[in-house]
Amino acid sequence: MRVMGVDPGLTRCGLSLVEGGQGRTVTAIAVDVVRTPPDLDLAHRLLRVADAAEEWMDTHRPSAVAIERVFAQHNVRTAMGTAQAGGVIALAAARRGIPVAFHTPSEVKAAVTGNGSADKAQVTAMVTRLLGLKVAPKPADAADALALAICHCWRAPLLARMAAAEAKAAEARRRYTERLAEQRKAVRG
Repeated sequence: MRVMGVDPGLTRCGLSLVEGGQGRTVTAIAVDVVRTPPDLDLAHRLLRVADAAEEWMDTHRPSAVAIERVFAQHNVRTAMGTAQAGGVIALAAARRGIPVAFHTPSEVKAAVTGNGSADKAQVTAMVTRLLGLKVAPKPADAADALALAICHCWRAPLLARMAAAEAKAAEARRRYTERLAEQRKAVRG
């Protein structure tokens, strides 16, 4: 599984590509940070982020895109920009038929470090170790993008099994409801 991890942002947007192997084996393919100047208007900043993400998708052909789910931050303006950056990337993936998953920061931290409230230094250290990198990825947005891709590589099989189980249960409920309706009709009829 090739996963493009995205740490969305307007000033800095982390992009990564990780290849998942057998078990929990993961390999870094690429990582970068897209930067946009704060004095540029919002629409053009989003366009730069979208253009970079689209180029990555077309070049690297990920099988999934994992984006950090934005939570309300102290600065609403920052949260809005972050969400908008994630949105244009999700749109670019959807246009290409690439599945998109959103993971919360605590899910990513827990997957990579075992602690949902790990700090950035701990996440960076574990990403460096898990991927066997000689140098820690910098800035933190790059490490966070790699962590998102790793998280998705490890969580996707579980999420797929859960979705299959939910679909199976829904089908069983539908068949049960149909049989029950047929039995009621037979009793009345």
